[in-house]
Amino acid sequence: MYTNNIVGKNNSEISSLFVQNVEYRMPGDPAVRTLAGPAHWELFKYITAISGMSLSNQQKTLIVESVKLKKLRKRQYFLQEGDICKYIGFIIKGSTRMFSINERGQESIVAFGLENTWITDQASFNQNECSGYHIEVMEDTELLILNRSQIELLIASVPAFAQMFSEYQKQQLIYNQKRINAALSMTAEERYYDLLKNQPQYSMRFSQNMLACYLGVKPETLSRIRKHHI
Repeated sequence: MYTNNIVGKNNSEISSLFVQNVEYRMPGDPAVRTLAGPAHWELFKYITAISGMSLSNQQKTLIVESVKLKKLRKRQYFLQEGDICKYIGFIIKGSTRMFSINERGQESIVAFGLENTWITDQASFNQNECSGYHIEVMEDTELLILNRSQIELLIASVPAFAQMFSEYQKQQLIYNQKRINAALSMTAEERYYDLLKNQPQYSMRFSQNMLACYLGVKPETLSRIRKHHI
């Protein structure tokens, strides 16, 4: 059993914690080893690390049968504005951005996605309503996707999955609150330093223009802040 040390962490911090601290061994059950590919083992590791609970071979088999591997090329969309978000995706490899476009054609990035994080439009997925967001793939990306009925089945049948998913939803609420607080009370420079502290991988995986869009500043403002930081 693994210790859950993620209270107060955001989605990216959770991912780095479990990748660094969890060693996972494939069981001897030949049925599970035959059904499960590398992507499934990454999800097993994540569930075990976040929930602090083990998975039986029967539960692993149910998870494998419930999820679907999806591959998207750079610049393809996981979701487009106006569509109903029917899936939640777990990123195995690659990156995404979730953004909206206002009536003036200006983009606002609300979230980035990297390996071992979940992506979806929560409101659209949970309420079966049209999304106001795009989720675009920024690199060739592999995901495991689940629809609502598959999520409900795993929550009802796999306690470790239920615990993990509950923690994921809680951390999303905390993340959203922090984003709102940063937008209302932090200066542009403070928001940038906060990003370097809590999501340092963003500055290595996404362009300056995208980071500026995420932080709610102009690219030239971010350029000036970064030069001052150096």
